[in-house]
Amino acid sequence: MTNRFPPHGRNRDDVLDELEANKSDDVDWRGGRVGLYTHFGGDDVLEVAKDASRIYFSENALGPSAFPSLARLENDVISWTLGLLNGDDTAAGSMTSGGTESILMAVKTARDWAREHHPNIEEPVVVAPYSAHPAFNKAAHYLGLVVRRVPIGDDFRADLDRMRDAIDESTIMLVGSAPQFAHGVFDPIPELAALAQEKNLWLHIDACVGGFIAPFARELGRPIPDFDFTVPGVMSMSADLHKYGFTAKGASTFLLCDESLRKYQVFEFDEWSRGHYASPTVPGTRPGGPIAAAWAVLNYLGWDGYVQIATELFDAIDRLKEGIRSIDGLSIIADPPLTILSYTSSTYDIFAVAEAMTQRGWLVTRSAEPRAIHMGMLTMTHVPVVDQYLSDLADSVQAAKAGRVKANDEAITYGG
Repeated sequence: MTNRFPPHGRNRDDVLDELEANKSDDVDWRGGRVGLYTHFGGDDVLEVAKDASRIYFSENALGPSAFPSLARLENDVISWTLGLLNGDDTAAGSMTSGGTESILMAVKTARDWAREHHPNIEEPVVVAPYSAHPAFNKAAHYLGLVVRRVPIGDDFRADLDRMRDAIDESTIMLVGSAPQFAHGVFDPIPELAALAQEKNLWLHIDACVGGFIAPFARELGRPIPDFDFTVPGVMSMSADLHKYGFTAKGASTFLLCDESLRKYQVFEFDEWSRGHYASPTVPGTRPGGPIAAAWAVLNYLGWDGYVQIATELFDAIDRLKEGIRSIDGLSIIADPPLTILSYTSSTYDIFAVAEAMTQRGWLVTRSAEPRAIHMGMLTMTHVPVVDQYLSDLADSVQAAKAGRVKANDEAITYGG
């Protein structure tokens, strides 16, 4: 690493060639060797996202007066997303940079709503299932709240009785996931919503993973529980465009059941020389590229395109489930309804299996509770490699059972 700024400009091709070479140690995501970080709907979808992003590469969504076209694109994306998740004509929303920002906006909006509706609370508390995404704690850390995580049930879903018992006079917000990331199951959203209404609490549904795949799964006849704005008591939702919307990173949505709640979301400020400042999300400058890419991909695929992708994905997930269950000693955790999949073993160390899979070239992620192999979020890169994965998995199980490979407990991490 150099501690000096580049003293001279370099040839364009040399710079780009070095970037390409720099990726040589990265995982082969196009080969389906990883289930995290990338979401692929096909080369054609990827090219549409890239081309749209280039068209708006320099535009800034902070300035709708300068770039009204970007505001129109964002409004379209939000309108389509609200339609997908059954928001009515009074619902509202904003695009964000990702699920973490969407969740941060949910916590911020709930906090400011509570200042009006629960004015005596000095240290607001968010009650969340133990399985809820760490972004809720991250948001609370930034915003001065406390997250009270509640043990989940034997079915890996939020335990309604324990959630109720965790509510006290300082609680302002409940959390549900649709689905949660660790095990891929949906929390009991209608029951959580009824509890939130009973206690006059904000309920946020984290559908960052499920928002752009669950409606199409339901269209295919898959058993998807109620989770969206059709459920009375759901105040806000988050749904990631750059996951199963297959749009460019970073793009997510923060959605409100009613436009009247937006005043709690927006940050406004007047005490500086320039004049009035207002921002609905965390950044000031917001790149136009992800907004344009989201608009373009949603238009390019349309409802029928997403249904076709979902058809192929669920065929792959069904074959994976069948193959995993056929291997002696393996069991799938909770039978998740979407395309998150994790599995474990009660007869041998599943982390030894994970290490054997790693040696066969797969980037294998591990879950801590319970110890499991977590396959991440399956996308179109995984469809062609199902048979190879299952073959390598069977060999890896034999290696683990024979003691030819040791577990690596240090590999349990997400992010870094």
